[in-house]
Amino acid sequence: MPLVHMKDLLSHAYAHGYAVGAFDVVSLEFVEGVMAAAERSRAPVILSLAESHLEHYDFELLMSGVEAAARRSAVPVALHFDRGANLEAAVRAIRLGCNGVMVDASQSTFSDNLTHTKTVVDMAHACGVPVEGDLGYIPDAADINPQGGYPATAPYTTVAEAKGFVERTGVDFLVVSIRAEQSCPNSKAKLDIQRLRSINQALGIPLAIHCRTRLDDDQFRRLIVHGVAKINYFTALAEAANAAISARAKSAPGAGYLDLVQGVGAAISAEAERCMRVWGAAGRAAEVLACCRPWTSVEHLIIHNVIGISEKEVTAMMIEGQQALSTIPGVRSVITGKAMRERAQYRYCWQVRFAAPEVINSYHEHPDYVAFTNRRFRPVADREISIDYAMESL
Repeated sequence: MPLVHMKDLLSHAYAHGYAVGAFDVVSLEFVEGVMAAAERSRAPVILSLAESHLEHYDFELLMSGVEAAARRSAVPVALHFDRGANLEAAVRAIRLGCNGVMVDASQSTFSDNLTHTKTVVDMAHACGVPVEGDLGYIPDAADINPQGGYPATAPYTTVAEAKGFVERTGVDFLVVSIRAEQSCPNSKAKLDIQRLRSINQALGIPLAIHCRTRLDDDQFRRLIVHGVAKINYFTALAEAANAAISARAKSAPGAGYLDLVQGVGAAISAEAERCMRVWGAAGRAAEVLACCRPWTSVEHLIIHNVIGISEKEVTAMMIEGQQALSTIPGVRSVITGKAMRERAQYRYCWQVRFAAPEVINSYHEHPDYVAFTNRRFRPVADREISIDYAMESL
């Protein structure tokens, strides 16, 4: 049960004045460290996988571990795909188990950002998945001039654009940029709280920030008071991991890999727990579980016989169906099978796993489904039975 709807999770945080950490994970050490912190502090948590990190690990393999960690947890967890490159990346993320997505077009023009985001919203909402939009600006090394500091004309979020963007795209959450100035990359950020206050009053939806600069506890609390319900966090976790490895290398010269990474999980866990307590999420697990819908998959089962075609043609039809149907947004897998007894009442079956109940309708309306069933399946299917099951695990 603890894998829950991300929209419910952040709506609760927004309504009750705290923020949930969306911690980017890049290995099982990160997953285990963050989840241990959430369990100790009894805090809801978001495990986030960022497109920019995918070159460092196999997305599908790590998602399997992330989803398993969420489903066995005793605290509420959501799984987020962060800063995807395009619509196809978001579709893949949902197929692999993410129940919140964000495709980053914030560096594009406002018009292009709106268009790209709306496309993702339409797809994801048809799958029951909420979408995070982005009107923030995150400086990187290329933006820093030689004298230090970020460009004075950086496109920080305005109230007018934020309001128009949310109304026209239908995003569920919005990343905003409200950093007033920062003299150099390692200095303490100065925040435009008045800008944040105005955006929050105009929108009334959970806001998010990407935390790549130094903020103290009081700054975090001020952000949360004015609508920030999701804090995307990685840099400090990576620094804690680096420090643990460096300390181990100094104390044990010549140590092997396993010895070097021995303290990484604990270091990540300590930093994540500190954040959960500062941001007010600690101790909230029970009330969040009580009000959040569980994120449950649906098994769409079909059993049938065929008429007018050979066994070889049946096999070809099923292979074609697997290829066509598995690409539909919200479909997690397509498996076909044949009865083990030749004289079984029904000879063939399909098991199509949907990410969420909302996919039932969007799947049957999708052009690829309509084309395949009308052209290949219905003309030969006999005595078809189709049932959808909501799947629950203990």
